[in-house]
Amino acid sequence: MPKAPSEWTVLSMLEWATEFFEERNVKSPRMSIEWLLADVLSVKRLDLYLIYDRPLTAEELDVLRPLVKRRATHEPLQYITGHTDFHNVRIYVKPGVLIPRQETEELVAWILELYPKGETLSVLDVGTGSGCIPVALKKARPEWDLFATDISDKALSVARKNAEQNEVDISFAQDDIFNPKAFSDRTFDLIISNPPYILHSEKPTLDKEVKDYEPEEALFCESTVQIYGALEQLSSRVLSADGTVFLELHEDNSGEVLDLFDKANWSAELKNDYGQKTRFLKAKKA
Repeated sequence: MPKAPSEWTVLSMLEWATEFFEERNVKSPRMSIEWLLADVLSVKRLDLYLIYDRPLTAEELDVLRPLVKRRATHEPLQYITGHTDFHNVRIYVKPGVLIPRQETEELVAWILELYPKGETLSVLDVGTGSGCIPVALKKARPEWDLFATDISDKALSVARKNAEQNEVDISFAQDDIFNPKAFSDRTFDLIISNPPYILHSEKPTLDKEVKDYEPEEALFCESTVQIYGALEQLSSRVLSADGTVFLELHEDNSGEVLDLFDKANWSAELKNDYGQKTRFLKAKKA
């Protein structure tokens, strides 16, 4: 363990905790302590360097120390602080619910780019998790009608809380993608899903903070064809004639999903994320 400084200031805490996290192979050690310290002090991360010589009070240290200990075990930062920012909204998260990813933000941004303000659309998010997708969409497009489903009671509870905290109206329902019944009397202009798409064989390759802390049911699927085949079948039933499906994909299995939709007579295309990985599919009925 690194030697404790004679005085705990913002800078000395940043330096001490960075070394402490490095010794424990914590991912992004400097960013980790910046995130935690900024949360405790209620400032932006970059603003820490404007107050780097500010002493930390005993009360602040009492709050910070257990958070640092939790991060040292590789617990995700979002679970420790209880929230994350996602496309202009703040999303509450807790263990048992998937943490929103940057790639999913890119999916939301792509949809908003393609569908500017003014048009009223009916939108279904399948496997909503924390509700980050419908909450962000409804915040940006209040004229849209948003619906969302998930099989997990815990996820739906978090999603409803996020809708409430961001002051948006979304209809949620518990549903099983392999036996979908929710909102079956409706059709949708957009169907969106970021389903569990990691194969179980890949678990050993995942970061410790993912495989040890995030819910397996939100991460892993039995097969690519099974999960995306279920989404294709649902979409073929409840998507409007001129509607569009948007899916997030595993970059290694994107071709398999594209083939699945092509064989089912969809007009589909793939799109890369900012890291140039084939991450998204857009499909319309042919």
